[in-house]
Amino acid sequence: MTALSHAYHFEPATGPGVRPMLLLHGTGGNEHDLVPLARRLAPGAALLSPRGRVSESGANRFFARLAEGVFDPAEITRRTHELADFVIAAAAKHDLDPQSLIALGFSNGANVAATLLQLRPEALGDAILLRPMVVLDQPAAAGTLTGRRVLISNGRHDPIVPVDHPEKLANLLRAGGAEVKVALHEASHGLVPGDLSAANDWLAG
Repeated sequence: MTALSHAYHFEPATGPGVRPMLLLHGTGGNEHDLVPLARRLAPGAALLSPRGRVSESGANRFFARLAEGVFDPAEITRRTHELADFVIAAAAKHDLDPQSLIALGFSNGANVAATLLQLRPEALGDAILLRPMVVLDQPAAAGTLTGRRVLISNGRHDPIVPVDHPEKLANLLRAGGAEVKVALHEASHGLVPGDLSAANDWLAG
């Protein structure tokens, strides 16, 4: 389904009382990648899943990078606002409250979910961030994330994410008032069963 600024996939809710999810894929992914995981984590939830608009040698991303782990804050800021505008418009189209959305993001998608919280908290509710890193070293404005819950789930042996980034990102979000849990696993950049367990426990909490 294509509309607004991003190509996207949408599934309406099939069960009552389940919060909708915003699915944000990793580099090279698409709007279908995280659907099976979301169905496992939140059966019956409405799913809003945009495709990143940036192409890196043919690989979809939500914002460009200058090199591995090197980012342009202006590019990240512009693309974050672009995505936030899409989310708000798509949520209105599908009768969803943006602040009820739980982001489920992996890698590049987790990074842009974090920057949504930092820059445009009105476009999102809570977030499950799988393998994020700090791409915008800017604390969320005080009070903007009060009442929000965030799970950061990273691998201890990830060659892409610096070892200090999960806690550093957590503190940037805590500056806005978010309640942030950091879960570390004996893992690399790929997901492991512990990520699913951590997400299920967090959702249950």
